[in-house]
Amino acid sequence: MKVHHPPDQRAAAKPRRLSERRHERREEARNEERASVATEALAPQLSTKVQTVLVTPDEDRMRVDRFLEARFPGLSFSHIQRIVRKGELRVNGRRVDSKDRLNAGESVRIPPLRLTAPKAAGALSEAERKTLQALKDMTLYEDEEVLVLNKPAGLAVQGGSGTTRHVDLMLEVMRDRKGQKPRLVHRLDKETSGCLLVAKTRFAATHLTHAFRHRSARKIYWALVAGVPKPKQGRISTYLAKEESEEDTVIRIAAHGEAGASHAVTYYAVVEASANKLAWVSLKPVTGRTHQLRAHMAHIDHAIVGDPKYFTKENWELPGGLQNRLHLLARRIVIPHPRGGTIDVIAPLPPHMLQSWNLLGLEADRFDPIEHAPED
Repeated sequence: MKVHHPPDQRAAAKPRRLSERRHERREEARNEERASVATEALAPQLSTKVQTVLVTPDEDRMRVDRFLEARFPGLSFSHIQRIVRKGELRVNGRRVDSKDRLNAGESVRIPPLRLTAPKAAGALSEAERKTLQALKDMTLYEDEEVLVLNKPAGLAVQGGSGTTRHVDLMLEVMRDRKGQKPRLVHRLDKETSGCLLVAKTRFAATHLTHAFRHRSARKIYWALVAGVPKPKQGRISTYLAKEESEEDTVIRIAAHGEAGASHAVTYYAVVEASANKLAWVSLKPVTGRTHQLRAHMAHIDHAIVGDPKYFTKENWELPGGLQNRLHLLARRIVIPHPRGGTIDVIAPLPPHMLQSWNLLGLEADRFDPIEHAPED
């Protein structure tokens, strides 16, 4: 099995977009902030005072944003981001980022908060009932502890600049009588479709997050890529680093030892090829870095079709009838259930990928070498 190693030198970063986007993005961020504040103002609010709490052993290594969500169920995502960004929340007297992890025994100073009061049973508005139905329509698996959604392409998982509808916000309609809402366990890119794991209880969130952290979760992705990788099965091992600008953020291949670089490993296998111009590839990420699969496939010169960030092949034309959208599906997730047993869920091809499979004559039930490969 061929191994692709990281280069000694940095790969060239993707050319940055036009500077005119700076003003647009700033305006989008301001509009989103105003919309978020307006939404919070309309909902019934509960206020708290400044308080200092200690991180318990059960909360050890919990992310700052997850810690706040667990302690204060009625706290909105946008409010969490604001108090962290402004430095109003302090850990042992220092500023932190929402993604930083807390250690048991640390002191967390929490500023006054505005919490959304839990709604009475049956008090959903028409818009909230539609949101609840949309979530049910996406559901691939559900029990008392766990929910697996079939996230459609184009729907963001969490909020960001210019994003007013996302899965995390939709989950607000599932708050229980104690004010607890389902928690995201992992992420998918906005244009990636497929299996998205959600914990319905704090107990499940702790166990599922632990499974991801210790790589007990098995994830399989399907993609349509340019060209046919050789060899047809292999392992991609590189270091990845984030390249940020005011216009965009991309992940690039980095050198070993470079500041901010993280090791990333992906296994791939060609399931079926189409006229040596396109290939259906099955992917198994061992690590879970941002844009890992997209950056890795571009690195071996077989970028994923429809990828707006990493598809840079010159003079390459999309075959007729195929939509210029990201052809990446979180096909399957297998993970230990918090209460015992195993969760094993498969997502169907999204409409634009199913159309491509049909046009190219690819057989969706074909044997997948990655899905049937041994765990080691």
